[in-house]
Amino acid sequence: MDVTLLPLVFHPHYSIPFPAGHRFPMRKFGLLAECLREQGILTDENEYTPAPLSLSVLMAAHQKEYVQRFIRGELTIKEEKDIGLPWSEWLVERTLRAVSGTILTSELALEHGLACHLAGGTHHAHPSYGSGFCIFNDLAVAALALIQSHKAKKVLIIDCDVHQGDGTIAFFKDRSDIIPASWHCEENYPQTKQTDGINIAIPKGANDQEYLSILKDTLPKILAEHRPDFVFYDAGVDVHQDDRLGYVNLTDQGILERDTYVIETCVSLKLPTACVIGGGYDRQEEKVAWRHSLLHQAASQIWQKYFLNDTPILR
Repeated sequence: MDVTLLPLVFHPHYSIPFPAGHRFPMRKFGLLAECLREQGILTDENEYTPAPLSLSVLMAAHQKEYVQRFIRGELTIKEEKDIGLPWSEWLVERTLRAVSGTILTSELALEHGLACHLAGGTHHAHPSYGSGFCIFNDLAVAALALIQSHKAKKVLIIDCDVHQGDGTIAFFKDRSDIIPASWHCEENYPQTKQTDGINIAIPKGANDQEYLSILKDTLPKILAEHRPDFVFYDAGVDVHQDDRLGYVNLTDQGILERDTYVIETCVSLKLPTACVIGGGYDRQEEKVAWRHSLLHQAASQIWQKYFLNDTPILR
């Protein structure tokens, strides 16, 4: 692998055979990879492929019975409806592989200082059930794996998806070594919000300037107070003004500025940072893929600024 390039994690099974016209844009993962290859950001030299997921690692976070019932296709009709994705063996492969991808991204971030996933951010999944297109919570599984392996002492999860990371909060409401912080539209899914964790409300209809002002006023204080030694960043693009499920009005430039600010703030503090893409919903899946690529564009620029000089800050 070329260590002069930003490490990126992808697997072709992230986009699986899926019902046409479904609300979830399953093709976006493969389209994102194509987009990043066209931009020269993803190459054979910096593409890392996740291995099959260790079920023991998954079950260290999620309830064992729930994991087993999902893998066997034994979820109830209500459980499948709450998740919103039709079960298939392909879905099992895709789901497990994506969780493994976030774990790999965290390991690459520890090694290199910064790494990005081309999937991940399934923050509505709770310990014993899924919801909102989320089956297993990759952020929770990966954060717990870091703590339990003693690779990190305190993890901060920065969640800028437009929806509250309610599942992530549910995992860690009684812990002080994994801190979930959610910047989300106050008038949006889920209807019942978690009250634990750190919650920063984004007003419905907020534009670039309003959103970035709130972020810049709150993130440095949270970092200073909690002093993590590892960061996950969920960069959902459902904050975009054209997103079908968002209710917030960021432009492409606003998302790029958000991602640049979050990543650079963490990297400048010498915090290993693992990025996942989070949510993004549009009937034109190419547009969603482009919006997700803004994360990798921002990370690539920061990589060149901080990790390609004579004295890399994290090596």
